[in-house]
Amino acid sequence: MNWSRFKDACTTYLFIVPAVLLFSVFSLYPFLKVFQLSVFEWDGIARSMQFVGLENFRTGLFHDTSWWISMRNAGVVTLLALTLQNGLALALAMIVDRDIRGKNFYRVVFYLPPVLSGIVVGLVWNWIFDGSHGLLNHALAAMGLERWARAWLAEPETALFSVAVIHMWKGFGWGFVILLAGLQAIPRELNEAAYVDGASEWQIFRKITVPLMLPVFFLVSILTVLGTMQIYDIIASTTNGGPGYHTEVPITRILAAMVGSSRFGYACSLGVLFGVILLAVSMVQLRLSKWSQRFS
Repeated sequence: MNWSRFKDACTTYLFIVPAVLLFSVFSLYPFLKVFQLSVFEWDGIARSMQFVGLENFRTGLFHDTSWWISMRNAGVVTLLALTLQNGLALALAMIVDRDIRGKNFYRVVFYLPPVLSGIVVGLVWNWIFDGSHGLLNHALAAMGLERWARAWLAEPETALFSVAVIHMWKGFGWGFVILLAGLQAIPRELNEAAYVDGASEWQIFRKITVPLMLPVFFLVSILTVLGTMQIYDIIASTTNGGPGYHTEVPITRILAAMVGSSRFGYACSLGVLFGVILLAVSMVQLRLSKWSQRFS
């Protein structure tokens, strides 16, 4: 009997061996290797590595101003995404949640941008924002607003906000889907009873929709922060971090240290710092989410 159970257990675990091997080789090993390399100075080619301890972390925290500029830029884009992008997603979700004609069509259309390639989206918007032949400048000229025309992605004053617009256009769709699912989970009887009692649209939104949607709001905010702070493909296909450091973000800064400067150890230390920052922000948001569930 014990031998039969042993064979069954071996057969069961045999099926998960390929998945465990793939996870170990392509996820677990690189993850641990980053921590190892972060305390060494290595150019990516030499067979020997120089142990420097926490020096790479001290450099990133206290001496690399370009790293903190990239964090600030990512923070600005994240703040815009949390407010404007998610606000647009919520407004569209509330409209589609009503009994309107063609709402299934709108669901598909609004979810199309997130499934598109970030590189392709960046190239298309690069043409729209082009300073010489861009669609936006042509539209401004047609409306008699030539003085507003500029090279949107090449000027320091507008480059970061132009990238934020591209990111928000591409990213509002998944927030729309999650928020719409949350709205549809609210029992219709609650809204109908509130209407019967004479409540206005604003009162229903403030007293019913918001409290019941708080966990969904926090979920969308967590995903927004994690996704936006790790933005790369749109930056790579539009500005590549320029002009200067005005659209540099953490991922491009890490790649610049690794590929451009051949400082693999320092790049790994920046990756560890970045992961710790994202983990800390996520933990704070999860705490706030659990606290909000008391009122939902």
